[in-house]
Amino acid sequence: MALCKKCGAEVPEGANVCPACGEPASVSAQAQNIAQDIMNTADITAECDPSDIEQNKVMGILAYIWFLFLVPLFAAPNSKFARFHANQGLVLFLADIALGIVFGILMFIFGLIPIVGLIINSILGLALSAFCLVFMILGIVNAATGKAKELPLIGKIHIIK
Repeated sequence: MALCKKCGAEVPEGANVCPACGEPASVSAQAQNIAQDIMNTADITAECDPSDIEQNKVMGILAYIWFLFLVPLFAAPNSKFARFHANQGLVLFLADIALGIVFGILMFIFGLIPIVGLIINSILGLALSAFCLVFMILGIVNAATGKAKELPLIGKIHIIK
């Protein structure tokens, strides 16, 4: 929950005004609510067997390194923990490919603009790389610490059951 700038009371998610003083909710409070929704992802660690988690942490880590999401599927097919991270790695891999295609199209379009196009393409390329790298690191950290927690934004997509 966000806090009101004027009176400090808690402003419920989605509220446009503070229930205590009537102050309009600030953009930052609304942005904070959106950020909390994005970061509030499902965690199924409790559903996994602790010995399964310990035995398959490396498989979970490998799942986030591009096409290596296949390794846990073949090396630990009966592990719920490894399958969970293989799914997350596959979704991240597919998102990386889709974003790469979109970036390629945008690169062609912006490439038609002499200098500004080069600047825009550089910024978009860095943003795409940073997005994928951050999600990859987040997944690796979750797997290494024995957590089966969905990635923000893309983690709710389940391809591998």
